[in-house]
Amino acid sequence: MKKSRSFLKWAGGKYPLVDTIREYLPAGKCLIEPFVGAGSVFLNTDYEEYILGDINSDLINLYNIVKDRTDEIVNDAREFFSGAYNQEDIFYQQRTEFNQSTDDYRRALLFLYLNRHCYNGLCRYNLSGEFNVPFGRYKKPYFPESELYFFAEKAKRATFFCANYEQIMSKASEGAVVYCDPPYAPLSATANFTAYHTNNFNVSEQQRLAELAQEIAKNIGVPVLISNHDTELTREWYREAKLVVVKGRRTISSNAAGRIKVNELLALYKR
Repeated sequence: MKKSRSFLKWAGGKYPLVDTIREYLPAGKCLIEPFVGAGSVFLNTDYEEYILGDINSDLINLYNIVKDRTDEIVNDAREFFSGAYNQEDIFYQQRTEFNQSTDDYRRALLFLYLNRHCYNGLCRYNLSGEFNVPFGRYKKPYFPESELYFFAEKAKRATFFCANYEQIMSKASEGAVVYCDPPYAPLSATANFTAYHTNNFNVSEQQRLAELAQEIAKNIGVPVLISNHDTELTREWYREAKLVVVKGRRTISSNAAGRIKVNELLALYKR
């Protein structure tokens, strides 16, 4: 199966791990993803139906608009990749407009622009809920036209929800499979990149996710696969699951020297 890329750049995106994740994802009719992120697992699997959730309302809004108004957003977004918008002062003007806008369509358009023009494709908000990633200084940001159309076609099988992981996982019923890609456990005190949205995903949330995965697998018979860093802590959280070690991927770091290879875990809960 040819691998398909997301139309978004995404820190911690699962594109490099897709083949391995696919290998361990059980068969089923419906794939449920409570942390859909850039959607690499959704785009590279073949379930009849998808229930895709995320707490980031901008992400879910963009996905729904790409699904329902594909030609319109592709045509309108094209202008933002003409080069005229690849300038620092213009970028900050658009970022300000995005943070002030209450129009769903305009926010979707600007969110796509910001994602492709900001530093490292990061998605980060301040405590006021404002997008605050700086300008990326790319020579020529890529316009993901074919990826947008591929996503829109695949999204015909998907329903998108802006909700937390517990709300999304409560939709699990017989025939479903759940894949969870939570914000990863930090490798050190300084590596704590969980402020992906204004809600932090702390240790108690990580533990609750593991408990919920076990409950769903045991009580409903729905298998749950979770990915995370391979640490003493994650091994403790997932002690009831079957663990698979995935060899080194580079961690997020702003400087190249700090990007070290670390192992990841896939934790599979099954009845």
